This record gives sequence, structure tokens and C-alpha cells, in this order.
Amino acid sequence: MEHSKYMRRCIEIAKNGLGSTAPNPTVGCVIVNNDKIIGEGYTSSYGCNHAEVNAINSVKNKDDLVNSTLYVTLEPCSHHGKTPPCTDLIIKNKIPKVVVGCNDPNKSVEGNGIAKLRNAGCQVITEIEKSLCENHHKRFLTFHNKKRPYIILKWAQTKNGFVSPIRKSVNKPVWITNKYSIQLSHQWRSQEQAILVGAKTIIDDNPNLTTRYFSGKNPTRIIISNGKKFSKNYNVFDNEASTIILDPKNLKGEIPLASQICNELFNRKITSVIVEGGPKTLNCFLDQDLWDEARIFQGTNEFKFGIKAPIFDLSKTNCKLLMEDKLWIVQNK
Repeated sequence: MEHSKYMRRCIEIAKNGLGSTAPNPTVGCVIVNNDKIIGEGYTSSYGCNHAEVNAINSVKNKDDLVNSTLYVTLEPCSHHGKTPPCTDLIIKNKIPKVVVGCNDPNKSVEGNGIAKLRNAGCQVITEIEKSLCENHHKRFLTFHNKKRPYIILKWAQTKNGFVSPIRKSVNKPVWITNKYSIQLSHQWRSQEQAILVGAKTIIDDNPNLTTRYFSGKNPTRIIISNGKKFSKNYNVFDNEASTIILDPKNLKGEIPLASQICNELFNRKITSVIVEGGPKTLNCFLDQDLWDEARIFQGTNEFKFGIKAPIFDLSKTNCKLLMEDKLWIVQNK
């Protein structure tokens, strides 16, 4: 039971790194001595310290480490990447017991971290709160196991099922939801490595695709151009975040478009993407059943005419309320 408590704490602190560590996983680590937490850490931004390093560095009296247990959500790395192996640091500090949430599927690790610790005389306990850890590491695990990014589909629709009016007087978004829903949507953007929309969204709405209503890192902006040329005056070409234009004609393979996009993003080491539409782009992923989550807002207003939202069965999904707005989050099983 104690193992479970400390692993859950690891997951909780790991969330602090969401959006800043990719393509590395967002790991959480806790060090316990005599049933007391003496050190904590989570993964720093990409290229900087891993969770285990930050946790060990946070321990005031390093002599305590020789009688401590280190808890970590993901198998410690055993290879040289941007930083040295975490297994070497654990062994160097003579930490006798390591408790791991789930294994690392990265071919550079893939069980080697656990084996290295055990060969050095360390007791390793695995699969503690495994399902919770795997859910937390869903982006990283999907990237390595399925060779594609973790895909989140997100849209907002009116009470009568439209995502946009047909005609607008100016090229800017028409807000369907309230300010709380908008802020949450921007928080979600800060947690993912990339955001993807189609050419029509850029032309019709001229969106920023940033986290301007939430303090967080802006995602890389991915635009599916469909052969269209864009003026550099569009907001997505400002200096707030990097922007990648993907023309389907230049993507490799004779496979459906959503798979081509996923292959391209995988090759660019993008581990997660939030797809914000419009309906043609969203349906591209839905039709191929190539998605992991759908996050759907519904506002209280209605459009007399407009562009219909994707057809999606929400009858078996619990609804959350954000003031007067409704929110459904659906996992693709």
C-alpha cells in the first residue's frame, strides 16, 4: 500500500513537466527514507535534467540515500542521450531499492535500465500502479509503441451542432464557448507538443494557435496546406511559436492522409498533437479511426446556418459542466 501512495505522488508531481519535456517523457520521482519523503523531482525541459537527477539533487543529506527507496513513474534510462544515464547516478549514490511504475519501450532502454540496476545489486520492484503510470505516459508510450503521435481531437460546437457560421464579415474566430472553456482549451495546448489545423481554418479564422489565455509553452503549429499558398500576414507566421506547413502532395506513401500526417510527425519526433479542425481535418482522423481522445465543448448559443460538427456519439459519455458550457472527453478504446 505504501508503494502505491508514493507512486501516486510521483505521477502528481510529474504533471508539472507536461508540455516542456517532449520528445522525452514527463517523469516523476520521489525518494523515501523511513517512510518520509526526502527528495522529489520531475523531468526538466528537453535536454536538461531527468526526474531522478532532480530528485537526488533535492536531497539535503546525501548520506540518507544509502538507506532510501527511489520511486519513479518510468524505468530509469540506461543510455547516453542529451544527459548521462540515470541508472549510473542511482548506482553511484548506492540507493538500494528502486520502485518502477512502468517499463520504457524506447529501444535505447527497453528493460536495460532495470537489468543494469539489478546487476549492480539494487532491488527493483516493477509495475506499481502500472495502469496509472501508463496513462500518464500515454504520449510517450504511443509514440514508441505505435510509431505516431498521441492524437487529441478537439472542437467546440453550438447547441444545434454547428462549429462555425457559413459567412463571417471578418476573418477571425467566432467564439462558441465561454471564457472558462477557452482558458482550459489553451491550457491543453500548453500540454501538447503540436497543434494541427487545415488550410480553411487559417483562411477563415486567422487564428493564433497559441496559449495566450494560459501561462504555458506554445505548441508547434502544423498547417495542412492542401496546396494553398499563405500570406505571411496570417497570425500563425508571427514569432510566438514555430509553424510547419505540410502539403499532402509532398508527403510520402500511398496511404490515407491521416496516416501520412502521422508518419511525418513521427519522423519529426512530435509525440503529441491536438487537432483543432475544422470538420474536414477532424473527419480525416475520425474516418481512419486514428485518434486517442476527443474533447468536445458545447456552448449554449445556436447558429441558424453553418458548418456542421463531426457526427459523434456522446450518449455513453459523461458530461462535465464549465458554468453553462458542456464538455465531453472520450477515450478511443
